[in-house]
Amino acid sequence: MSDADGYEDVVKTRREESFAAFAEEKGLLHRVHHALHTTPALVPLIVLVSAVAVFGLLLGSKFFSPFALTLILQQVQIVGVLAAAQSLIILTAGIDLSVGAIAVLTSVVMGQFAFRYGIPAPMAVAAGLAIGTAIGAANGWLVSRMKLPPFIVTLGMWQIVLAANYLYSANETLRSQDIEAQAPFLQFLGNKFQVAGATFTLGVVLMVALVLILAYMLRATAWGRHVYAVGDDPEAAQLAGVDRHKTLMSVYMLVGFICGLAGWVMIGRFGSVSPSATTGVIGNIQSITAVVIGGISLFGGRGSIMGAFFGALIVGVFELGLRMAGADPQWTFLLIGTLIIAAVAVDQWIRKVTA
Repeated sequence: MSDADGYEDVVKTRREESFAAFAEEKGLLHRVHHALHTTPALVPLIVLVSAVAVFGLLLGSKFFSPFALTLILQQVQIVGVLAAAQSLIILTAGIDLSVGAIAVLTSVVMGQFAFRYGIPAPMAVAAGLAIGTAIGAANGWLVSRMKLPPFIVTLGMWQIVLAANYLYSANETLRSQDIEAQAPFLQFLGNKFQVAGATFTLGVVLMVALVLILAYMLRATAWGRHVYAVGDDPEAAQLAGVDRHKTLMSVYMLVGFICGLAGWVMIGRFGSVSPSATTGVIGNIQSITAVVIGGISLFGGRGSIMGAFFGALIVGVFELGLRMAGADPQWTFLLIGTLIIAAVAVDQWIRKVTA
């Protein structure tokens, strides 16, 4: 064998080894991309577990106590319900800036119907849920029939609902003691029970049940597939036989109903009914934050409602962990803001790879 032949064999072998290494690396990266694309809740779950582990190491049993862990669930129950509602809208490539205001208005309606008109508390709760559903229907009709941008529609509805809330209630707050004495059913979701030494509220149970039910509906029903299809490509969905108007109307009406549930959870959480509750202003941002951190794409058609639930828990873990560590509250906003930008960046990266 000549030197030239030996040189060619060596070069060929090195090229094959380099190609094999490249193929293996590409295969691993492809598997990672595939896992992130098919399981959008994977990233927020990893972040959640990591955050719990870090704060657990830093704070020890102080953070890992049943009281602390269940306190996180109690703190995020309102945001968790609103995030479930917001997830449905964002999956259709929309956004709802009125969810917090609708929740506050429905809680006010429940309280005023029970106290001002003397309606039995269960019927007052049903009236609040009906009002929330009606507002959702109005949003859906403006978006699907009038073809108005969801951002503009819900921004306007946010202002309308807030104004209606103050005008209708005359800025009257119903005290916890009065509700407990005259209409205790309004505080039903605030009832507590213990499991293995940990204290939970019925509002937490409602939040978890709602997330699981919606996750099933989105994954295993034709309606869920239609929601994803409308969010991913509405024109292609319509050509495939999906009724875009019917789908959007059902989504927005369901979201209004869920906001009514959030209003009921608010009464159970705080005990009182206040038209000036901060949820009406910051609830929208909190729900969007949980959804974005949870890996649901703002462009629609991709994401998991379980991810939004994990996103709400991540915010709760950071808030409680930093507070227990004695850190400045501004660190919470800094970390949450960083997570929001990182979540959008990851979503863009996954979309480029899978495009």
